[in-house]
Amino acid sequence: MIVILKYNAGNVTSVENAVKKLGYKVVITDDVEILKTADKVIFPGVGEASSAMKYLREKGLDQVIRELKQPVLGICLGMQLMCNSSEEGATQALGIFNTKVLKFPPQGLVPQMGWNNFTSIKGKLFKGIASDDNCYFVHSYYAEICPETIAVNDYILPFSVALNRDNFYATQFHPEKSGEIGQRILKNFLEL
Repeated sequence: MIVILKYNAGNVTSVENAVKKLGYKVVITDDVEILKTADKVIFPGVGEASSAMKYLREKGLDQVIRELKQPVLGICLGMQLMCNSSEEGATQALGIFNTKVLKFPPQGLVPQMGWNNFTSIKGKLFKGIASDDNCYFVHSYYAEICPETIAVNDYILPFSVALNRDNFYATQFHPEKSGEIGQRILKNFLEL
């Protein structure tokens, strides 16, 4: 069973459609017991960090997410909330990845919006993906590079495009909006 975490953040339907297109059945829920029994958990999101974390804490999902043993994929805001903290709303996050999320400096166009590629890719999530493959980004905040970084992008400054620690994976870009390349990355995750 593939579970998409419902937590008061947008973009759940796009992720659901992308996973269904790959032939998987999906459950969208914030039910703790269902999350614990899922084969895979996807933690997507478009929204604001502090209000999203408030919802996770109120529902007891913050502790449950940290304790999951099955593969978990954070996307965009989901990735940022898996880090230690975010400057957005001075938010203490889940602390799964030992890095912090900062706002892009005001040089250049913020948010980063559109197609971009990445370098330094490694790991199972990127099987069959090349560094010149493009994915879709839309974000004003970024995760600093850390030992758990498995892909890098340079937009104003270098930042983590993807992270991995044990069973936890995360992408700053939106695989569900990234066409064939994004579908391949989602498939790689679902086949872990």
